Amino acid sequence: MTEPTPQDRCAEAGSLQDILASKRAKVAELRGRGIDPYPPRATRTHMCGAAAALAQKLEPGTSGTETVACAARVTGWRDQGKVIFGDLQDQTGRIQVYIKSGVLPAADFELAKRDVHAGDFLAVAGTLMRTKRGEPSIAASSVAMLAKALRPMPEKWHGLKDVELRYRHRHLDLIASEGVRRKFEQRSLIVSTIRRTMEARGFMEVETPVLLAQAGGASARPFVTHHNALNADLVMRIATELYLKRLVIGGFDKVYEIGRIFRNEGIDTRHNPEFTMMEAYQAYSDYNGMAELFEALVAECAEALKVSEVVYGEHKLSLKPPFRRLYLPELWKDRCGAPLSEVLKGKGFNRPRLLALAEKLGVPAGEKTPGAKVFERVFDAKIMPLLDQLTFVFDHPTAITPLAKLKAGSEGLVERFECFAAGQEYANAYTELNDPADQRERLAEQARQRQEEGDEEADVLDEDFVEAMECGMPPMGGIGVGIDRLVMLLTGQPSIRDVILFPTLKKEEAPPPPRVEKSHAPGTTPPGAS
Repeated sequence: MTEPTPQDRCAEAGSLQDILASKRAKVAELRGRGIDPYPPRATRTHMCGAAAALAQKLEPGTSGTETVACAARVTGWRDQGKVIFGDLQDQTGRIQVYIKSGVLPAADFELAKRDVHAGDFLAVAGTLMRTKRGEPSIAASSVAMLAKALRPMPEKWHGLKDVELRYRHRHLDLIASEGVRRKFEQRSLIVSTIRRTMEARGFMEVETPVLLAQAGGASARPFVTHHNALNADLVMRIATELYLKRLVIGGFDKVYEIGRIFRNEGIDTRHNPEFTMMEAYQAYSDYNGMAELFEALVAECAEALKVSEVVYGEHKLSLKPPFRRLYLPELWKDRCGAPLSEVLKGKGFNRPRLLALAEKLGVPAGEKTPGAKVFERVFDAKIMPLLDQLTFVFDHPTAITPLAKLKAGSEGLVERFECFAAGQEYANAYTELNDPADQRERLAEQARQRQEEGDEEADVLDEDFVEAMECGMPPMGGIGVGIDRLVMLLTGQPSIRDVILFPTLKKEEAPPPPRVEKSHAPGTTPPGAS
């Protein structure tokens, strides 16, 4: 039997350039021996988790009769002379591999001895067993290389500590951390649960355009792109609202979309320029119906995750409906010392009074600060700290909500709620405006704010949408739910970048090399080995 060469051992230590050179030489050597290091397919009868569960039923120190074939990444490889122990890890779990000289065909044992390193993908077939220490294992009868890894794996016992490296090289993060993999499995479960809940309630899932002639449906700056064939500038959508409402006008009473939204805004723990939003619209409903829908979505997702409360930062949050209901006019008067009506003027803001109130409260604002921004800053400073548990805040100013129905008896307020918890917004809902004349007037006011107050995030007047409304739009409720933030809440993650697989990052300058997998001398046993 050929012993491992110095070149083989070089892959366990040294510079990245040395490692790459050694691994590429190994690939060439394998091909020279007639072994394809990247075969097109493999036989797999069991996932690692399922095989381990079957082996767990055996008594320690015994072997079964069932034969399995697993294919997965090698996460550990411990050469003890005539016996090799390895670990195979796939999405479902880990199982140990027991390789013994004289049992395995000579060529397979040579492959295991000389050519396998942590990070490689391997196919192993054999019978199930449990070691004397109770470790579920496969007693290998064949071993085949499926993919030779050229680059070193993260240090598996400690995971990736560099946060920026984790986000920028998510594949390494997933390899290194079972917890990270579990988190994104939970995200997938949350999204599928939302879909099942919406379908059970009779909503139809649809798709609307991403590239538009102009942005609308939200207060945000869009990304601009250019269509060469049309020789026209287009924007990427900042919301799906206006097209979904067209579908209700067309006769679909309950529609929703889960899709990517693009907003040209800053990046922080709560914001990513592209994110996932669910918007839903239901004819003959209102914002009270949307509150009930959001409670149902949270409750169903919590049940799927088998949780009833979560720890989020400094807060322990109950996920059980009903959620607390508060009203903005009452909150404003209590926290700001003046009625909300004093800073409203018709369907807009009374700017002098709003600025004076901000100054009195110590909230930074200048003469050129758009009224919507001043209002938002006062809200964040004086009201947001109260909203620790999941809380609906009902009835917002018309001036910042051009697409919602006026509250009966008030020009300055609309039927809108936002749902908050732990200093963050999770849902936004309206009783939708269906009067086309009022809609045109409100969007014209938004255009005025954009031009005269310099509010680049104000909404735009979409004549095509108003014309569609003139065909008749039934009363309805509508809601937008931030999927990323909801996942943050339900899984207790502090940053939106922890729940987006590939978040937007600044351009990489000089990334540090990943930590190299450390070897273990023959006869030593790293953590978790049998």
